[in-house]
Amino acid sequence: MLTLFSLLTALPAVLAFHLLEPELVLPAFSVLLFVEAAFAVIVARLIHSRDNADDVTLWDLAGGFTLIGCAAAMFGEPDQAVLFLEQGGPRSASKP
Repeated sequence: MLTLFSLLTALPAVLAFHLLEPELVLPAFSVLLFVEAAFAVIVARLIHSRDNADDVTLWDLAGGFTLIGCAAAMFGEPDQAVLFLEQGGPRSASKP
């Protein structure tokens, strides 16, 4: 389970570094980790994963994703997040 957590955290980070502009990496990484945390919670609820097990569970993964996502959001600048969100928005019509 720990290997899965490491892969699901490191792989998006490496992809973000290579595919995005430097100022967009932290906001994109933060959003991606929050989405991964939501998926981990949904899967944990669907398979009725115990939350008091001695091993690492899906609930632990969701908490780790959330914690790292919050840290990435805090270290990023607000204008970077706005720039990231504006890039995904609708494009304005080009003027002739």
